[in-house]
Amino acid sequence: MNELHPLLKPETYRFIDQSNLGPGFSALQSFAMDDALSISVGERMSPTTARLWVHHDTIVLGIPDARLPYIKQAIQHLKSNGYNVIVRNSGGLAVVLDDGVLNLSLIFPDSKQVNIHDGYEAMVSFIRQLFSDLTNGIEAYEITQSYCPGTYDLSINGKKFAGISQRRVKNGSAVQIYLDVSGSGAERAALLKRFYELGKRDEETRFSYPDIDPSVMASLNELLGTNLSVADVRDRILMKLHELSGHLVTHALEGDEIDWFHKRFEQMIKRNEKALDNLE
Repeated sequence: MNELHPLLKPETYRFIDQSNLGPGFSALQSFAMDDALSISVGERMSPTTARLWVHHDTIVLGIPDARLPYIKQAIQHLKSNGYNVIVRNSGGLAVVLDDGVLNLSLIFPDSKQVNIHDGYEAMVSFIRQLFSDLTNGIEAYEITQSYCPGTYDLSINGKKFAGISQRRVKNGSAVQIYLDVSGSGAERAALLKRFYELGKRDEETRFSYPDIDPSVMASLNELLGTNLSVADVRDRILMKLHELSGHLVTHALEGDEIDWFHKRFEQMIKRNEKALDNLE
């Protein structure tokens, strides 16, 4: 039923695990990391790369979120609930990250030759394979009343547990997915429902923000009746990558990659300061 996408079958995978770096690991570092890796993979200095990452109690806003009429009060609400707030540089809207949410980036070469939909389709194919022993009911279509709705939302029985975005840098592309593994999908959604209520109120806005219904979101454990941990899913991913390529390397950033990371990280910090400057 689920054919494996050709992008998922490189000769070698590079595996970088940043899923247990703890609360001090900033989401800004993550986005800079994917940018640096996209350049490296695109230049063929690195093989196709899979990176795992977890961020504790962080709300990642999209650029349109920062334009909400009452954004200052909305961000204050998130902070009063114990969340860090950043604005990302890729498309999409607000998402909730915590220690029950595992993020996976698959970084592919040849983005200038490969259709953008191929990156998304490859990730959908990978996740279906990853959980094929537990379910064959994973569907990809927009769950309009979820947070950060998109064409490649992943759901089971109409309840979303994952969202996918893609960022292209030079000749590489980072396809990023968040997987709500454990905890309550509805509680995460309720937090952002309130964020939009406080940020928009009854104002007319040029941008159409989601009307969130928390009941359309759930974690994998809630949907499958399982007791998976982030570490369990990490192990599944590692085994699946090994199965797909037979050859894994695990080296950290090196050489030019380190320089690219630091440059991108500085840019992210400055862009965030500018985006949030008047919102504090």
